[in-house]
Amino acid sequence: MKIHLQYGRDGLHVELPAERVRVIEPTFVEGLPDEAAGFAAAVRNPIGGRPLRACVAAHERVAIVIPDITRPLPTDRLLPWILAELSHVPVKNIVVVNGTGSHRVNTPDELRGMVGPEVFAKVRVVNEDSHDSATHALAGQSQGGPPVYLARDYVEADRRIVLGLIEPHFMAGFSGGYKGVFPALADIASIMHYHRAGAIAHPKSTWGVLDGNPTQEQIRANGSLLPVDFLVNVTVSRTRQITRFFCGAVMEAHRAGCAFVKKTAMVACERPYPIVVTTNAGYPLDQNLYQAVKGMHAAMQVVEEDGLILAAARCNDGFPAHGNFKQLLFDYPTPRALLDAIMAPGFSVYDQWEAQLLAIVALKARVGLQSDLDPADVRRAHLEPVSDIGGRVSEELKKRGDVPIAVLREGPMTIPYLA
Repeated sequence: MKIHLQYGRDGLHVELPAERVRVIEPTFVEGLPDEAAGFAAAVRNPIGGRPLRACVAAHERVAIVIPDITRPLPTDRLLPWILAELSHVPVKNIVVVNGTGSHRVNTPDELRGMVGPEVFAKVRVVNEDSHDSATHALAGQSQGGPPVYLARDYVEADRRIVLGLIEPHFMAGFSGGYKGVFPALADIASIMHYHRAGAIAHPKSTWGVLDGNPTQEQIRANGSLLPVDFLVNVTVSRTRQITRFFCGAVMEAHRAGCAFVKKTAMVACERPYPIVVTTNAGYPLDQNLYQAVKGMHAAMQVVEEDGLILAAARCNDGFPAHGNFKQLLFDYPTPRALLDAIMAPGFSVYDQWEAQLLAIVALKARVGLQSDLDPADVRRAHLEPVSDIGGRVSEELKKRGDVPIAVLREGPMTIPYLA
């Protein structure tokens, strides 16, 4: 059977033996027939709190936070609707803050594409840069960690509106909610403490878990150091159509959205699989290997011990070049050596969290990757370079016999779990 995997912008077709394949997909939810009308209804009748327009007075300074280019939020559609609701506020009072977290800042051309040319031309749009202390201001004290500094434009605003996409997340349980503030707008010291090895290794720092999740608890505590006046969270379909709006008070709206996503994007499996084929949901999520760990981690949830994970992620932006992720992978001869180093007391290196999770995946299963990366670099990252996933599956079947295969063609947009 021919299966279409989400890969880059155009996708990837692979041939797999139909009789043994289970395609694991989220429950299909149609896009809203009129997204603009759905938005208007959601922000005028919010989940908790006041309507969006009533949250902001004409003289107040407004910070609107958006996720960076690695997130498939339809920001270019949302921002014009938000600005229309805030038409009583002068444009000079509004700033759009791109929440990059520890990722690279986005270029002017990327920002123009993200927010749309008309918004880019009339509204000030700024990048958060976690490494530039001059752009930060003190937000408050974290629980058991360092002081939290957030983007100055956000801290000094009178009103704060946060946008986000809700999907399962491999550490935070779900994205969205206060995650649009922390770590999206935070200084690197706060992000390092948030991503410390012990918190990531906690069994409840995983897909679909909110309560008792130490990663989510940090997000909520640090994200709420300053009041968020309005949350605009959405869910999207595989074609990036908006399927639902969850708007209003942060906790109430986010919980409602997470409950919806858990029903539609998480799938129970009766048994683990010897072979799992996965993706990172295509562009923009699969632009680099750092992000592609999510799709591998999703596959790990249902792969057998020492099974085979085959990931398709284009990685056209490399590892990426910023940070220590690539160097961490290259510096250690095995995933075990890498994980032991990260878990050692006192170890603290920027980007260690993603390397930690990749090591955990590689210790459970063999991992092959089809990508644009140099095959030699893929090997040094403790992965097997693959040029044809269908052919690699055939090789594995010759060795192991006619074993079942699971396919996550949308990668981390669908999270399987063992029932």
